Amino acid sequence: MDFQINSSGLTFSQFLPKVKTPFERLFEIFKELITHTSGDFDEAIDWMRELNKEYKFADSDYTIDDFIEDLLRKAYIQTSGSGGLDGQGITLTPKTEKLLRQHALNQVFGRLKKSSSGNHATKSSGPSGESSGEFKAYKFGDSVEKISITESIRNAQIRTAGSEFNLTQDDLVVHESVYNTQMSTVLMIDISHSMILYGEDRITPAKKVAMALAEFINTQHPKDSLDILVFGNDAWTIKIKDIPYLNVGPYHTNTVAGLSLAMDLLRRRKNSNKQIFMITDGKPSCLKNPDGTYYKNSNGLDKMIVEKCYNMARQARRLDIAITTFMIAQDPYLRQFIEKFSEACSGNAIYTGLKGLGDKIFKGYEQNKKKY
Repeated sequence: MDFQINSSGLTFSQFLPKVKTPFERLFEIFKELITHTSGDFDEAIDWMRELNKEYKFADSDYTIDDFIEDLLRKAYIQTSGSGGLDGQGITLTPKTEKLLRQHALNQVFGRLKKSSSGNHATKSSGPSGESSGEFKAYKFGDSVEKISITESIRNAQIRTAGSEFNLTQDDLVVHESVYNTQMSTVLMIDISHSMILYGEDRITPAKKVAMALAEFINTQHPKDSLDILVFGNDAWTIKIKDIPYLNVGPYHTNTVAGLSLAMDLLRRRKNSNKQIFMITDGKPSCLKNPDGTYYKNSNGLDKMIVEKCYNMARQARRLDIAITTFMIAQDPYLRQFIEKFSEACSGNAIYTGLKGLGDKIFKGYEQNKKKY
C-alpha cells in the first residue's frame, strides 16, 4: 500500500512498483558489459547482440539499434572522428563514466546513504571538530559558544517544575564534538598478465572496486584524497575517469615500483593519516634496473626481488604509512611472503575471493579511518 496526507487525513492507495522502461533494462546490461570490455563500445554491443539471441531482452518493438540511438540522444555516448551509429568511433561521455562509478558503488558497497563530509569520527571528543548531535554536561573549560541554550533551559524547567524558575550550572549542557580525520589513500591495482590467466577475470572486479571507492570517497568524504595507480613491469597513476578503460598487459609484477610510486604520492599529501591498499593476485616477479632494463623471474619468489619488497615495507612503516594487501589468490607460498611483508610494514593482509573484495576494502577503509 501507498499513502499520502491531505486535509481529510490519510488516503491509501495500491502500491504499484516502478516498471523499468526497455531502455533502462538494456542500460543495466550495457553498464556491466562496458566495464567488462574496458570501455570498448563495439565489443560491448557485440556482446549484447549475442546475449540477446538467448535472453531476448530486446525485440522488434525496441531493438538494440534503438537503444544505441537513445544512448546517443541522451548523451551517454558520443561520436568521434568519422564514426557513426554502427559503433565505429563511439566513445563514452563523462556522464556515463560517472554513472559507471555510481553503479559500481551500489554493487560493491550496497545501499550507502550520502552523509556529510568527514563523518568518520574518532573516539576523542572536545572543543574542536563538528557537532555529533549529542550533548554532554557542561564542565569548566568547555567553550561557552558550545552551550546549547535550548537544552539547558529545558533541563532547568524540568528541575524547577512547580517552583520559581532558575538556571544553574548543573542545567548547562554543551554540544559534544568529534574530531573528523582526513585520510590520504593510494589504491594499487596489479595489471600483470596473471590477472586474466586460467580463464578467471580478476581485473573487472578490481576496476569495479576502484570505481566504487572513488565514488564513495568523493561523495561521502570529499576532504579525503584518493590516488589510483597500476603496476606491471612499471607503475603509473591513472585518472579516476579512466578506470573503466583499464586493462591488463603482457606484464610481470613489479611490486617495488608500485610501492615506491605510492609512497612518493603520499609524501606530497599534507594529511598525517596515510594508507596504501594493494590489490594483487601474484608474486612480485620484476625489478627495474638503473640502466632501464628489467630483471624478471617468474619461477618463484626470487630472493633479490622479495628482499626489495621487504625494504619498501620497512620504509612505509618508518613513514607511518599503513599498507593493507588484498590477496586474491590462495597459494600457500604466496601467503608466507605476504605475511612476512605485512609484518615488515606493520600492516594487514586480507585473503579474499573476487566476490568479497569490495566489501573487504570498504571495511578496511572505515577501520583505518577510525584508528586516528
